[in-house]
Amino acid sequence: MRIYLDFEYRRVWCHRCRAVKRELMPWLAGSGRFTKRFERAIGRQCRELSIKRVAEMNNLGWDQVRRIEKNYMRDLLVRQPMPTRLRAIGIDEVSIRKRHTYAVVVADLDQQRPVWMGGTGRSEADVSRFFDAIGPAAKHLRVAVMDMWPPFRNATRRQSPQAEIVYDKFHVLRHLSDALDAVRRSEYRRVSERERRFIKGQRYTLLSRRANLELAGKRALRLLLKANRRLHKAYLLKETFGQLWSYNNPVWARKFFDRWQEQLRWSRLAPFEKFAALVEKHWAGIVSYCRPEHKVSLGFMEGLNTKIRLIQHRAYGIKDLEYLRLKVLTSFIPDA
Repeated sequence: MRIYLDFEYRRVWCHRCRAVKRELMPWLAGSGRFTKRFERAIGRQCRELSIKRVAEMNNLGWDQVRRIEKNYMRDLLVRQPMPTRLRAIGIDEVSIRKRHTYAVVVADLDQQRPVWMGGTGRSEADVSRFFDAIGPAAKHLRVAVMDMWPPFRNATRRQSPQAEIVYDKFHVLRHLSDALDAVRRSEYRRVSERERRFIKGQRYTLLSRRANLELAGKRALRLLLKANRRLHKAYLLKETFGQLWSYNNPVWARKFFDRWQEQLRWSRLAPFEKFAALVEKHWAGIVSYCRPEHKVSLGFMEGLNTKIRLIQHRAYGIKDLEYLRLKVLTSFIPDA
């Protein structure tokens, strides 16, 4: 039921400002058209539903709901601002439009929430905007998790040289999966037509962990590995490499990687040799995670990217980047 409130407020002349001031109502929203309780109720609904659906449920206009939700999200950020002392952060880019249009997202890995989103790309200048925003707090950073994109690394080292750079496990394993897929394609071209039937259509079976496969997938994987020794070798190398992140001592991690590399000596797996060279080049940032004080959540940034894609899908048609920024920054803030 639509309810209208008719109330009076005082208007006074301010001698200091030389202007007429209106009395502030603590229960009235900033727009003056709704109460704060109503705006908060609409904002809570928008956390779960699309703007269109919320507008239909409350007999409001689409634009009204969007403005209300933006006010609600700004209020959330005022109540829970960015922490003044950040110890561990994650840096990643997110696609916001077609044609390689990106924005940089920074998350607090201790509190597991995004704290900054901005920029017009993924260059050093875009990452530097974050460090300009936090100011002196940059000297308290100890861990920065990122992928192997050079502008992220260069900006972090310049703005916060004391922070240890840790390369994201999932981005490293993505390069390993690409190497395994390259071996699969080369084997498909090399073997006879009779042997190709074991490889055809098994791309995702090879790239998945065996524990995650269903019974039919495990049977197909067993037949494939039995029919092709080179793919068998590549699959075992892919499965065992993940053990690297379980070590708590960089020395033991190095010994494991050296033993892993020795298995490539006579395997004739060129994509894996290229991957090993990539790991060797970025070894300092990869092995940094093996120190106990650097054991942070590496999977949070991947989960955040999935959350952002869901937000973009639900907000289809909205080109307001400020709305997207507020939506991302408040997505992990509880409404107590």
